[in-house]
Amino acid sequence: MLTVLESIQLSTDYLEKKGIESPRYNAEILLTKVLNCPRMQLYLSFDRPLKEDEITQYRQLILRRSKHEPLQYILGYVEFYGLRFNINSSVLIPRQETEILVETVLQKADKNRLINILDIGTGSGNIAVSVAKNLNLTKIVAVDKSPEALLVAKENAKLNNVEDKVEFLQTDILTGEFSPSIKFDIIVSNPPYVSKNEYPKLQAEITEYEPRIALTDDTDGFSFYKKIIELCSFCLVEKGKILFEVAQGQAGSVAELLDKNKFENIEIVKDYLKINRVVTGEKL
Repeated sequence: MLTVLESIQLSTDYLEKKGIESPRYNAEILLTKVLNCPRMQLYLSFDRPLKEDEITQYRQLILRRSKHEPLQYILGYVEFYGLRFNINSSVLIPRQETEILVETVLQKADKNRLINILDIGTGSGNIAVSVAKNLNLTKIVAVDKSPEALLVAKENAKLNNVEDKVEFLQTDILTGEFSPSIKFDIIVSNPPYVSKNEYPKLQAEITEYEPRIALTDDTDGFSFYKKIIELCSFCLVEKGKILFEVAQGQAGSVAELLDKNKFENIEIVKDYLKINRVVTGEKL
């Protein structure tokens, strides 16, 4: 019978041979899922024999990871901005750099009155839910073209007790009609910004498992920025704020788009790696 430590060691060696980064970490985290325990508990239970059904389940998870299926999809959840979000392959995996976008929204928001926020391309709902959780006076409309993604987002709003503050709508911003009954104080978006040419260069873990429509616009990577800026003419209040997440190398071009469309107070915010990640502006 394999012990906890033996299982971890064998799985670490196997994942390393398969080219998985941080194989020991992956092996340990997947075993915590099987045993339903904190990671620290593994270190206190190295000599504990695994049951046959635990070994079977663990092998299945390790096999999935060895094929480069993202760890987050296997676990079924991810931590983002201090909150838990359930995810599956119908939504993009929330990433740490997007926390910069949430943080910037919270900094720009007027805390003294009710503000209306539009989140375009909500995916798992990580931006809308995180903002709603940390901003008392807000009402958020979160849109996405994918009905499957919206089911996940609604689940996450409920999971984090903000379902009364976020309304989810299915619409295709690029091709569909979007005529909200109100104007918004803030529009925020982490849109599909990978160009058609750059998409094949992404890691296999991304291209083979994450939803393509959440990653690329299948053109030059700027389609959504242009369309959302166009929507601001009737969706954003005077002096309203727009906030975008951008890919590395896009910030200058997106800032230029805002400037050409009569936005002022344009700012570029760097992420944790000092990469230009968020572009903001204020409608004249």
